[in-house]
Amino acid sequence: MFYLIAYISSVVLINYAFSSAPHLDVIWSAWGGLVFILRDMVQTRYGHGALLAMLVALVLSYATSEPAIALASATAFFVSELIDWLVFSVTRRPLRDRLWLSSALSIPVDTFIFFGMIGALTPAVIGTALASKFAGVTVVWLIMAWRARRALAAS
Repeated sequence: MFYLIAYISSVVLINYAFSSAPHLDVIWSAWGGLVFILRDMVQTRYGHGALLAMLVALVLSYATSEPAIALASATAFFVSELIDWLVFSVTRRPLRDRLWLSSALSIPVDTFIFFGMIGALTPAVIGTALASKFAGVTVVWLIMAWRARRALAAS
């Protein structure tokens, strides 16, 4: 339940942040990495329920953010969530690999759609967004790989 609440809250808060302080777009783009990690944790725990969580977050975003930000977020999340869902539904690789593969495909798409739609497609924002998102998912991948090796060694 923690990941579900954290995911929905993070989407709403980041959209609110972009609406209320757009000049800090580089900072908010770094925060986006957390949203992807949380989304993957929700996907892992709730499967297709992640789509419902995304819809709840986006409805709340429309109520708390500028409509243009909410629309850009909805569009980017919809496309990247479909990529994520497809990777999780089709591949049978270990979870840590599905998380990384899903992110490798969906992060650039999400980043370019969102920042393109809000007119903030600058090298600094793109670089920060991509770096933070890939750093976050790589840390999660490394932790999961370390745990798997430790469990294998213990058995």
